[in-house]
Amino acid sequence: MTEENEFPTKENENGEEPVTENITVETFDAELSATESPTLNYDAETAERVRKLAMPESRFDETSEVLLSIRNLQVYYKVGGGLFSAPKFVKAVDGVSLDIRKGETLGLVGESGCGKSTLGKAILRLTEPTGGQVYYNNRDLANLSQSAMRNERKNLQMIFQDPYASLNPRMNVGQIIGEPIRTFKISNGKSVDATVQNLMETVGMSRRFVKRYPHEFSGGQRQRIGIARALAVDPEFIVADEPISALDVSIQAQIMNLLEKLQTEKNLTYLFISHDLRAIRHLSDRVAVMYLGRIVELGNSKTVYRDPLMPYTKALISAVPVPDPEIEAKRERIILTGDVPSPINPPKGCHFHTRCPFAIAECKQIVPQLVEIKPKHFAACIRISPENPDIDENAKTGLGVIGN
Repeated sequence: MTEENEFPTKENENGEEPVTENITVETFDAELSATESPTLNYDAETAERVRKLAMPESRFDETSEVLLSIRNLQVYYKVGGGLFSAPKFVKAVDGVSLDIRKGETLGLVGESGCGKSTLGKAILRLTEPTGGQVYYNNRDLANLSQSAMRNERKNLQMIFQDPYASLNPRMNVGQIIGEPIRTFKISNGKSVDATVQNLMETVGMSRRFVKRYPHEFSGGQRQRIGIARALAVDPEFIVADEPISALDVSIQAQIMNLLEKLQTEKNLTYLFISHDLRAIRHLSDRVAVMYLGRIVELGNSKTVYRDPLMPYTKALISAVPVPDPEIEAKRERIILTGDVPSPINPPKGCHFHTRCPFAIAECKQIVPQLVEIKPKHFAACIRISPENPDIDENAKTGLGVIGN
């Protein structure tokens, strides 16, 4: 059983070849300039398509209504402690504040262990937050009662990272997708079966699979089942927690194209969490960069990738390979020294100062705030400001702490 045989492709629907390579497109200046000479890598038609994929227009209006407003959200886990020792806390999410607008895809990126998945789960109360607020429709989700929160769950859904572990192996596809429909009493009887079959077609699966069990499907098919289950209650907001990380590259492209298609058709809002900066760049309208429980940079995806402000963001972007051997061979990679500090005992001041090549003495004492350095481009660093946004230049000229 293969993805190619089971799912309708663009070739089947429109008589065109399926596009699966778009997730390899980057926005580095060197690569974009290479596409300007199509004979180097592509024919003229393909080069134009690559250029459009690399520089998509924003898919949402920045004046749109704020759907979710997250304020100082915290998730601490108590570890150790006892009769004669004080408890310690893992600060998985440490005071995150974000606004997510209707119709937007906000990409969340960072190293393993920085708190991305915990933040997504805390927004939906799958992990109970320690403090802070999450406002949705003028209601604070973080402080709702269990029964009130249950009523809100039909508007807020999640696509989980592991498409196999998130599906009940004792339930067939029809039962898995139909469970939220029955739980929220959206419909009953034969209408549930019809809704399930329609959802299966929506995500590109045949109706005849309705009686099959999760172990009978490939990873890409299981992820489509998870997406159908999330769509079953017609939600407004979806947290997609690394939905493509466990899939092959060609299947990743199918899932990403499906998420884009569903967003357009249903006006969905996504928080898209991923390690893959190529996927984040392709799907997201804005990008939030997370480090050790805090947001350190936030801005339009094109702006962040073309002109990152934080040394951490620059290092992450430099780690993404460029699909051109000559460019890749000449490109300078930024290597961070040291390991990510323990969230049990994070560094004082700026959490990143232990690995930052531009750190000065004040970085160990001052906690940087997320500040608008350029229009709609925010960063948390005391060595940059709206007047002096380039940390490399600031370091060369010996410019110290900004704002003091």
